[in-house]
Amino acid sequence: MTVRVRFAPSPTGIPHIGNSRTALFNWLFAKHYQGKFIVRIEDTDRKRLVPGSQEKIMEILDVLGLKEDESYRRGGPYGPYIQSQRLRLYQKYAHQLIREGKAYYCFCSPERLAKIRKEQQKKGLIPKYDRHCLHLSKEEVEKKLRSGQKYVIRLKVPDDKDISWSDLIQGKITINTVNIDDQILLKSDGYPTYHLAVVIDDHLMKVNYILRGSEWISSTPKHLLLYQAFGWQPPKFGHFPLILGPDKSKLSKRHGAKSVLDYIEEGYLPEALVNFMAFLGWNYEDNSAILTLEKLVKFFDLSHIGKSNPIFDRQKLDYFNREHIRRLPLTELAKRLKRYLPADYPLKGDKFSRLVELCQPRMTNLKNFLSLTEFVYPQKIVEIKDLTKYLKAAEVREVVKSIRQRLAKVDKWTLPSIKGTIEKEMKRSGLSRGKVFMALRVAILIRPVTPPLFESIALLGKELTLQRLDVALNRN
Repeated sequence: MTVRVRFAPSPTGIPHIGNSRTALFNWLFAKHYQGKFIVRIEDTDRKRLVPGSQEKIMEILDVLGLKEDESYRRGGPYGPYIQSQRLRLYQKYAHQLIREGKAYYCFCSPERLAKIRKEQQKKGLIPKYDRHCLHLSKEEVEKKLRSGQKYVIRLKVPDDKDISWSDLIQGKITINTVNIDDQILLKSDGYPTYHLAVVIDDHLMKVNYILRGSEWISSTPKHLLLYQAFGWQPPKFGHFPLILGPDKSKLSKRHGAKSVLDYIEEGYLPEALVNFMAFLGWNYEDNSAILTLEKLVKFFDLSHIGKSNPIFDRQKLDYFNREHIRRLPLTELAKRLKRYLPADYPLKGDKFSRLVELCQPRMTNLKNFLSLTEFVYPQKIVEIKDLTKYLKAAEVREVVKSIRQRLAKVDKWTLPSIKGTIEKEMKRSGLSRGKVFMALRVAILIRPVTPPLFESIALLGKELTLQRLDVALNRN
């Protein structure tokens, strides 16, 4: 039997990294078993729709390399793949349950429902519908329908029944129906609720594995009741552990719950994000292993997903990003960097390529390149800081002045001549090599953290190097 999984986001905003992890796990599972990865847009919550978010959802999948097999844009045998285009199906099946006595019309007003809810909460009860309309006679129901009274359709949930399933990740789970409401299946506007639509779509699209976050565990009994009501074979369910913030609370924006697209804008590689997300719940021989999407497909297995909630660790994301940057071919790295560079970036061609090579081992994200190479802008000469943080004023005047004078006499501005001149003067001065290096970095390259000093000075050029040393001497 072909494995068929689905990723079914709602276009109510741009999904954060936790939702993208769900997509990744589903895609990896499907591809590991040569199955199908289906993308379905669940847009029945019309009040919360955010224009443009559907396109962003698909952009995230594209950026991560998670190519779908069936979707609204690729087509497929079980479309349409957008729920708002499937309304007649939901209405048909909801009314089928009415005819079979497994669901019923509810005509209660929002005001009455709110009053019931408030009264139950006062008594410390879990708010549930009181089944007032379940007890209406057939004649009363028909009269209300003929008069055009608004209604919803509710599922008749059996009393005090254990609903059990063997979860592929969490193990056996049993939930009693005592606290399960007679859920609404079809709303008064003719749109289905999530529970009805998802079950119908998963069945008709032949989805046989439902892999989602553990926040959906409480919904699973409702879905299983619907499968039973329709007489359909349910799929297998697996619920991933939730991603928590460093303080072990629910992952939020302050922890890093941003979208993949936000992280891309910050200079993170898609490959690194995939590698990082894979280890948010899934375990491998070495959870710091640098794995490509292809390797993840080979190794991925639900049996290695733990029950405990993983912690979102930004430092680990930085680690994966740094390692993936180091593994990029220089030409590819240079290509990717260009989207982050301003139009007036001074270096082009061979000099730019050389600078990329110098920075590659020092970059945590692609945006680091701009700060690491700030020194290439001639106008940055005015921002040189005080060097007495590294050397005493007298030492600055002695060694920096001496180095400046020696560099001015260098005829061929090459790496060997620059390195030889500076090292000779440092040795002669008897000062700490590290302190002189830091002073020169700040004086010539603007910042204390830069690409290699000598190589950077060679790229910067003689004229600008001498100008910056002059400014440093005048200020210290």
